[in-house]
Amino acid sequence: MLEAVNLRKSFGTLVAVDDVSLRLENGETLGLLGPNGAGKTTTVSILCGLTTPDRGAVSIDGRPLGGDTSPGKRKIGLVPQDLALYEELSARDNLQFFGALYGLAGAELEAALASTLELVGLADRAKDRVNGFSGGMKRRLNQAAGLLHNPEIPLLDEPTVGVDPQSRNAIFDNLEQLKSRGKALLYTTHYMEEAQRLADRIVIIDHGKVIASDTVAGLTHAGGTLESVFLTLTGRSL
Repeated sequence: MLEAVNLRKSFGTLVAVDDVSLRLENGETLGLLGPNGAGKTTTVSILCGLTTPDRGAVSIDGRPLGGDTSPGKRKIGLVPQDLALYEELSARDNLQFFGALYGLAGAELEAALASTLELVGLADRAKDRVNGFSGGMKRRLNQAAGLLHNPEIPLLDEPTVGVDPQSRNAIFDNLEQLKSRGKALLYTTHYMEEAQRLADRIVIIDHGKVIASDTVAGLTHAGGTLESVFLTLTGRSL
């Protein structure tokens, strides 16, 4: 469904992404792990077409991902690390705005609003302003904005940062539902237990390079936890 080959991106003298390749299939969740500054967010930005790589290519269903009008982009749903919400608007008004950006209107938009708010557990708060939401509720609404157009490839960049255990568990349930529908999910996280629960395969990057790519069982076959493997590969000190 999604393939990236030999991606490279530099910002001045900093090489943020260095020859990264990965592949994502239908019905699969790929966990993208790495320390802070490893290049995860830049990689996700390239995969969804927000950032142009210096070298390498991204393809969707075997077709190169093009510019802003590329039809392949509609198959992608980005849930960014930073909240992309209008605090003074209601949850429903936020989603109506994002739906309009994808060309949704009328009955199609209403159906998308209802199903997505139900998915993230906010149907009963649809008319409430976002500035009155808890951090976990904002995270779930942020997720809804990226999923409203029913994308085949949701890309989620650390969607559980700073949320309470209940909201984190709700986000897990949402992602497992999406996977059961055949979606291809890419999920970046710092939390090893999340990766173990959700991911079919793990890609670990550090200093912009892929340093491991395997299943959780494959990475831990010699014993130990995913966290111990991660620390061994990326180094234990900051």
